[in-house]
Amino acid sequence: MKKISIIIATFNAAETLSDCLDGIRVQKKHDIELLIIDGGSSDSTGEIVSRNKDIVDFYISEPDKGLYHAWNKGICKARGEWILFLGADDFLLPSTLDRYRSFLDENVFICEYISARAYYVDENDKLIKIIGEKWNWNAFKNRMTVSHVASLHKRSLFDEIGLFNLDFKICADYEFLMRKEDQLKALFIDEVVVKMKSGGVSLSKKAVRETCIIVNMHTKKKYLNRCIFALEKYISYYLFLLRIKVKRFI
Repeated sequence: MKKISIIIATFNAAETLSDCLDGIRVQKKHDIELLIIDGGSSDSTGEIVSRNKDIVDFYISEPDKGLYHAWNKGICKARGEWILFLGADDFLLPSTLDRYRSFLDENVFICEYISARAYYVDENDKLIKIIGEKWNWNAFKNRMTVSHVASLHKRSLFDEIGLFNLDFKICADYEFLMRKEDQLKALFIDEVVVKMKSGGVSLSKKAVRETCIIVNMHTKKKYLNRCIFALEKYISYYLFLLRIKVKRFI
């Protein structure tokens, strides 16, 4: 089994895909697997992948339902114990994979999710801000605090709680982690490991709306689960009393 599977989702992004692959090429080793899931691009994406076929382990180009559908397809094909998700305009900083590798060697048995920080830059590569905070459920349950592209997900996490929910076009990564609530076994690398370009939908007004829907959905679900739990306890106690009364008449 590979240690890390890198899944790149792309669609008509040939302009940035080359740089993304260059950043991976210089640090890819035998225990790293690279999958490119293309949504049926009409630009030169296929040619770029062909030029880099020596580092690409899996490539498919066909119409899909967006970013998360592409990542879901990649998850189903990935053989790595850990999964890293990238867009075609994301760029791994030098030695990022080595840093992940050494961190995993020290902590692999005690976590299922690892996050780090990311440079958020404009179209001219000028730094706008650094994003990505340490996992904290109390903060995360209200907003996306971690950087998805700077995170490693253990493969078993998807086996346990499923794939990305395609009902969400922008924040399905947020909804995915919300499912674990405060039970997520998370660790943090306090370093910048990736560079992502501005203009992504994850920081738009639509993302704010989706975040509100997700928070509301999971809050209601948690409240409903508590009600069901309380009802089950009440029914169990009632049946216990009923059995006692029945015994008295026997």
